[in-house]
Amino acid sequence: MLYILLMLIMLLPTLAGLGKLSTIIFKIKEYGLALNMLSGIFFCTTIWTLTAFFFPLNLIVEGITLALGISSFFYFKVYLEFWNLILKNKVVFLSSSFLIVYFGSYFPFILDHFGYYVPTIKWISEVGLVQGISNLDLLLGQMSFWHVFQAGFSNFSDPFLRLNVVVLLVYLIYILEKKAWIHFLFLPVLFLFLQSPSPDLPVIAFSLIILNEVFNSNKNAAFIFALSIFIFGIKPTMIWLPIFVFLYVIIILKSNIKFVRMGASMLILFIFKNIWTFGFPFFPVQIFDFEFSWKPNAELLQNSSEMAMMKTYDMQYTFSEIQKFSGFDYVRNWLFLDGIKSMIHICFLLSLIGFTIFAFYKKSKILWILLISILIKSIIVLLFSAQYRFFFDVFFVVVFVLFYKIISRKNSIIIFTMLSFCVAVFLSFPNLVKEYVPSFRLGNYMTGFKTTQFLNPSYFELKKYKTHQLGNVEFNVVHGYIFSFDIPLPAISPQFIQEDLDAGIFPQLKGSTLKEGFIWRKISENEKKELRNILKDFQ
Repeated sequence: MLYILLMLIMLLPTLAGLGKLSTIIFKIKEYGLALNMLSGIFFCTTIWTLTAFFFPLNLIVEGITLALGISSFFYFKVYLEFWNLILKNKVVFLSSSFLIVYFGSYFPFILDHFGYYVPTIKWISEVGLVQGISNLDLLLGQMSFWHVFQAGFSNFSDPFLRLNVVVLLVYLIYILEKKAWIHFLFLPVLFLFLQSPSPDLPVIAFSLIILNEVFNSNKNAAFIFALSIFIFGIKPTMIWLPIFVFLYVIIILKSNIKFVRMGASMLILFIFKNIWTFGFPFFPVQIFDFEFSWKPNAELLQNSSEMAMMKTYDMQYTFSEIQKFSGFDYVRNWLFLDGIKSMIHICFLLSLIGFTIFAFYKKSKILWILLISILIKSIIVLLFSAQYRFFFDVFFVVVFVLFYKIISRKNSIIIFTMLSFCVAVFLSFPNLVKEYVPSFRLGNYMTGFKTTQFLNPSYFELKKYKTHQLGNVEFNVVHGYIFSFDIPLPAISPQFIQEDLDAGIFPQLKGSTLKEGFIWRKISENEKKELRNILKDFQ
């Protein structure tokens, strides 16, 4: 916790200073401290993404950014805004901040932390954005904007990857600035995403900020649309947000179409990044195939598509069984899976029905626009991979819409306190989760509270691996585990070695360095034997 506090002392002023600088350079109207910090995150990520095509986001990049942000923080006297905010909300701000820091100090338990988040950040900070990286590990082809941003601060300021703590404090500042008390209800749920650099937390927090701004008639069309595209770039399942903001600007603000320019530039950057790392414009979808030499093998992409479909049904059916479903079976089996996910799916369906009825009752143009946007997103998710984590954000939107005009400051803080206590019990006593909610598999990776958390945030360390070579690639494979989260680059997880073996291919360097990128080639029978020997440790 002490470490996280020191990180906040560095990063909050840095983001506030960068935000102030960006609003001056780009002549953006200021809407408060939190939105300035959000613009700082936006512009910093944009610059770092462009930088990462050429250079790693190493200590030099981080040092320059910190120096520029902190100097701007003092030069423009942004600290006065911080001080005024804290003075007006001392008790709520300090107590809520303590809880955010406390929950941020727990062990990470989201599996993507080990298989996707940490390896992605490691590549960007040590090498940069690598062409065809998805040939080495398909998951790395995502390279979210959020992990570009996290990578830039991972060398010195935040080596334990707790940047989501900073984001939640920005969200807290926004709540207090705008007196938007409904948002206090969402904080305890977001506490569960603080331990990892999960993109779910920033996209939910930022989308709720944008939603609140729209409902309060923010007329800065170009800025909020660009932010909505940025959020989409962090996690494309948030596609409802740019659709909603676009319709809001066109139908309600009746703005000139020129407002899309900044957002369109961000979208082009997002598409180019995906093509560079994955070979297609939208990960993991195989549309707009331009036959780039570094695109992944078709068989691996098919495997990924089949796995996405099986995850839709919580791996309770094989792909061949799913193919035999009738239209009715698709819906029934998804709604009535064994375990907790069935309840989530039913609640999702009921939420959409409830939102629709509410929109009919209110007859509000902005509600209709939001409903249409959410329905478009829901249809896309249901068609591609209806995993609950892809529509989790819809619950927040529905709660916001139903209660944002009703709930008072007092009631929101009471509910926030009660839910925070529940989260503390949930994280501190994982055996209760395992016993009473056995279908919640992540409970098996929760370890409870450790006294060392008062100093440093809890983290896992393995650093056991073996080095192998096949063709022109010398690579490392984790030993005694399944995810390659803390071993030297280039690292390949056993799962992807098995998939490569099944497809009869293996990644190769395009040139002589990692920065030049990867392609794939077919392998010989002798090379297949080598891969089988490597995989013996994991059978």
